[in-house]
Amino acid sequence: MKKLVLAISAMLPALWAGAAPYAIQHVEPMNWWVGMKSSDLQVMVHGEKIAELEPALAYPGVRIASVERTDNPNFLFVNLKIGATTKPGELKLQFKRGKDVVTTVPYRLDARRKDSAARRGFDSGDAVYLIVPDRFANGNPANDDAGMREKSDRGNPDGRHGGDLAGMQAQLDYIRNLGFTMVWPTPLLENNQQAYSYHGYALTDYYKIDPRFGSNEDYRNYVAAANARGIGVIHDVVVNHIGTGHWWMHDMPSSDWINHGTRFVKTNNQHTVAQDIHAAPEDKAGFVDGWFDTTMPDVNQKNKLVARYLIQNTLWWIEYANLSGIREDTYSYADPAFLNDWNRAVRAEYPHLNVVGEEMDDRPYMVAYWQKGVVNRDGFRSELPSVMDFPLVDAAPKALTAPEDSGQGLIRIYETIAADYLYADPLKLMVFPDNHDRPRALAQVDGNVDLLKTDLILMATTRGIPQVFYGTEMLIQGPKQRTDGVLRADMPGGWAGDTVNAFTGTGLTDAQRDMQHLVRTLFNWRKTSSAVKTGKLTHYMPSDGHYVYFRHDGRQTVMVVLNKNPQATQLDLARFAGMVKQARQGRNVLTGAAVDLRAPLALPAMTSVVVEW
Repeated sequence: MKKLVLAISAMLPALWAGAAPYAIQHVEPMNWWVGMKSSDLQVMVHGEKIAELEPALAYPGVRIASVERTDNPNFLFVNLKIGATTKPGELKLQFKRGKDVVTTVPYRLDARRKDSAARRGFDSGDAVYLIVPDRFANGNPANDDAGMREKSDRGNPDGRHGGDLAGMQAQLDYIRNLGFTMVWPTPLLENNQQAYSYHGYALTDYYKIDPRFGSNEDYRNYVAAANARGIGVIHDVVVNHIGTGHWWMHDMPSSDWINHGTRFVKTNNQHTVAQDIHAAPEDKAGFVDGWFDTTMPDVNQKNKLVARYLIQNTLWWIEYANLSGIREDTYSYADPAFLNDWNRAVRAEYPHLNVVGEEMDDRPYMVAYWQKGVVNRDGFRSELPSVMDFPLVDAAPKALTAPEDSGQGLIRIYETIAADYLYADPLKLMVFPDNHDRPRALAQVDGNVDLLKTDLILMATTRGIPQVFYGTEMLIQGPKQRTDGVLRADMPGGWAGDTVNAFTGTGLTDAQRDMQHLVRTLFNWRKTSSAVKTGKLTHYMPSDGHYVYFRHDGRQTVMVVLNKNPQATQLDLARFAGMVKQARQGRNVLTGAAVDLRAPLALPAMTSVVVEW
């Protein structure tokens, strides 16, 4: 079967060469909207020898501003101007030879949603639930294969398991009841690769939901169903690379569309060259222009047509699906000038929408470089609002499992947060115990559930936007070393016949129920806490196995005690009198019990607490 698929793939260019002249294969974006802030729209038209023709249209308020061609005669880029008073409707995009119309395609201009530009994005008032769609819930087994190259094989940790949008939608109430206000699915776009396609990061069509997840309309319905429950959806965008199965790889729009063409040249993965003032230009290019993987060709964003295509694609999905935010994958690997243009375009159309970028590095200065407002020595000024706080993510489990010794233990968390002066806005950092690119948080703390609880409490109450990976509340563990297919395990209860069901509670152990209760209590309370959502953070140097910090905003004070002592302890609160002030009593957020703030705080072994007043 594998040989047959390879043979068919090899035949595709030859089959295309014999296609009928001017037969249009792709028009992207497929539609647009009137009332966008920018009046410019570039339409990519792909068809055999289509560049030989001249486009024309007659529609009130729309005109062709210019036409661009490349070294591939099968592509035409039509630049449209859409007037501010243009009405929604369908125009006819004609392609002529002289006065003769050779072919015509309909093109729809839709009405923009009311208040679309004013939509609210995600911020530190939200909590994000991250899911891998293929591994969360299988609501429609009939689409498990959907005629795609890779077939479903739940027994293979690196294979497709069948999760889909129907399953995701069926469990929205579960996510809401846990206290989360945003859901971030890893990419849902088509990944029609021969193998290892479940993760979604080797996309083969920028405008199509993978049919094993559902349809474009299913995605839009999923977002609407989430919004109806008070949950926004964050769209995972990949502008750095595509999959080798993308249709571009069979008929490249231009010879410089993909860096190094069809030849695999691996990125050097040296993140430091992005900001190294001494870096050789060849090394910088080796990082940005190299392929992420053998199956992930690197897209050339320095090509202005590529850049325009990617920008419009992001805007299209925001408007089409009514999204509440963007997470951008492998952020630092893309061209920096393009990234700034991309961010500006998103912000111009959606001023309040948030974008978070991934710079997977444990050094705060490496991550801070990419946040908007940071003054960098090399002169680069990023336009990215939010960054993912990998320094804290990586420091926390090491701090929690290390002995309390010089330079070890809780001081590592303290020092990581003390580096917040590097960031323009620490409240916009995304913080998390783990995600789909890290070993499970429970594995990182050596299976110690009490330490996992402490890690969750830290991420829920420190500055920033907390994100929790699906199944953390079910104590999914996996190995301590990163093993992607295993750490992205199936959510118990997501498949018919599962004997353990996170969603109904069937078959759960006492420990799993307890962890679900903690997550539910912690994140539903967080919705009510103004101090945790937007307040200042004041922390005290760790001492005797305790790290104490306060969130405060003048209306509410929250005291968090991270405690890793293996025996019961008494914490003298006199040291924190400057923050406790005249308060006499607080409330333990996780138990509801009253807390006497005038007496030492009794702490059971390995138990962290959150107290509010």
